[in-house]
Amino acid sequence: MKTLIKILLGAAIVLLTYLCIMSIVTPIQFDEEKARREVVVIAKLVDIRKAEVEYKDQKGVYTDKFDELIKFLKTAKKKTVLKEGALVEKQLEAGLTEAKAAAIVRKGNKQEIIANGLENFRRDTAYVSMIEALYPNKYTADNIEEIKKVPFTTDKEFVLKVDNSYTNSNSIKIPLFEASVLYEVYLADLNRQEVLNKIDVQTKLAKFPGLMVGSVVEPNNNAGNWE
Repeated sequence: MKTLIKILLGAAIVLLTYLCIMSIVTPIQFDEEKARREVVVIAKLVDIRKAEVEYKDQKGVYTDKFDELIKFLKTAKKKTVLKEGALVEKQLEAGLTEAKAAAIVRKGNKQEIIANGLENFRRDTAYVSMIEALYPNKYTADNIEEIKKVPFTTDKEFVLKVDNSYTNSNSIKIPLFEASVLYEVYLADLNRQEVLNKIDVQTKLAKFPGLMVGSVVEPNNNAGNWE
């Protein structure tokens, strides 16, 4: 009987020790994995923000439909200026500006170009693929659909919201957009209690329980809630 009691006490001590260790280790491991995932999720939200800003620049409004946003990225062109050479202090003091130098080069008068030291100065306008311009070496027309998918999930998409009729206190209309994802989506396969704890903290602070860029409540310069 004494032997059985010793065995049970030993087992209880081992169990309690294990539980104590896990109560410390589990939150640490959770926070580390959460931080690792959020680097990837935030990168996607930044990609979406870039697309929405370009969409609004060309169309005047934002869109809450990923199909429309992706179609835009596949078909739109972005104006870029190819720069070669730079004006030195002596040229600037002589009254040359970027605009004046570009105009001289465009005229093609070799003597004038040489006289102003602009032999290696170029400012050419070009139109390139929107995907290539915004996401060099990251997305192509074949994989741009990935922009809407939440990392660390199998089939979840970011939530897009817009308010293109928002009017500020000065009666100025300001289109707004918001892209977001909840903790419970991209952390779904992690420790459930830790996820609930994070949600509870954000809820008590009246903050969004996840990651979000932009806002349809009020203008915030399309900032992310991690910034």
